Amino acid sequence: MRIAGIFNGGSGQFRDLDMDGFVARAMTLAVERGIDLECHVITGDELPEALEQAAINPDIDVILAGGGDGTISAAATICFEHGKALAVLPAGTMNFFARTLRVPLDLDEALPALLDGRLYDVDIATANGRPFVHQYSVGLHARLVELREQQHTYGNRLQKMFATLQAIVSAVSRRLKFEVELTSPRGRARRLASGVAVSNNLLGEGHMPHADRVDAGVLGVYVAKPMTPLNAARFVFRVLVGHWKTHPGLSG
Repeated sequence: MRIAGIFNGGSGQFRDLDMDGFVARAMTLAVERGIDLECHVITGDELPEALEQAAINPDIDVILAGGGDGTISAAATICFEHGKALAVLPAGTMNFFARTLRVPLDLDEALPALLDGRLYDVDIATANGRPFVHQYSVGLHARLVELREQQHTYGNRLQKMFATLQAIVSAVSRRLKFEVELTSPRGRARRLASGVAVSNNLLGEGHMPHADRVDAGVLGVYVAKPMTPLNAARFVFRVLVGHWKTHPGLSG
């Protein structure tokens, strides 16, 4: 088996890591298993081209994508388009899809687990023609991510978490309200919302919001009602601690 490792060196955990040493360990583990592994440490700007080149190479069996959820989403899209298998190395801050796949979050534990793993099919959803493996959202969460990315000041995982906290405060300080129309087997309905999230399989409870299964074939649709800044802050806190499904401002 031949694997192309595409590692986004700008991702959270990789920024604080000796990448030369990490690549050397990965190569050693691959050789021990009789796997032909080539590794490329790239920047975010180089990511699309690196993934595309690996995907169109007929000699590559699997793309091992290392990075955060943005990197993994980009890799999943390209692998989906080219029919290439994807292995997920969780080097980001949240690593939602890796959690769903139950990949160890420690990189040195994840490497052998992935190299010893087996191929299987998972669900992939699309929004506006673009695939996504975790969720597609509009409203409150999208505003939060946008505010965080506007800062561009975080150089490591802790700084990114602090930037996220700042973004949460800013996002909930301004009340958000818009109208949505939902069509489901139960019919069509219009609602006022502050946020809508559509997840690839149903999100689990008791942990950070990620799906517990990857092959149930069911979309999760979650609508947050318009909230005051205080209630929105409480809702975001409950999301972070994994106890959000019973919040009175949420319907799904």
